[in-house]
Amino acid sequence: MPKPKIVAEKATAKKIAPEPRIDNRRAHFEYEFLERMEAGIVLTGTEIKSIRTGQITLAQAYARIRDGEIWLIGMHIPAYKEGSFSNHEPLRPRKLLLHRAELEKLAGRTAEKGLTLVPLHMYFKRGRVKVEIALARGKKLWDKRQQEKSRDVERAMARAVRT
Repeated sequence: MPKPKIVAEKATAKKIAPEPRIDNRRAHFEYEFLERMEAGIVLTGTEIKSIRTGQITLAQAYARIRDGEIWLIGMHIPAYKEGSFSNHEPLRPRKLLLHRAELEKLAGRTAEKGLTLVPLHMYFKRGRVKVEIALARGKKLWDKRQQEKSRDVERAMARAVRT
């Protein structure tokens, strides 16, 4: 009796679009970062679909601690085009998820004068949306000028090394 042939089928790999990573580039210019943390975010309805399109604005967003919870305010997630009447509100405050100890530590630090919480990045991690927030201090005008000067000096040195 002949043995049956075993035919290996080719696995068809689905091409999955890379998940977007949204950066708050303005924050790097405006603030100096003292401490960074990763937080989850509570989303509703069609917000996740809008985030996957990558059209989010983090530039004017900031975080506040109210009633023992941390809220992300000013982040704009546009309405989902294919959504129905149950579409989300683009500028609503969104709750961030942190451990209690991390939250209490941040609450103590933000009570200091001149410190604020700023979102830096929004990205996907194992299918869930995460927000990297930073405890930040605003830069003064002379800080920004000094940073530009040092960047120019580095560029000039790099050019001199190449030639």
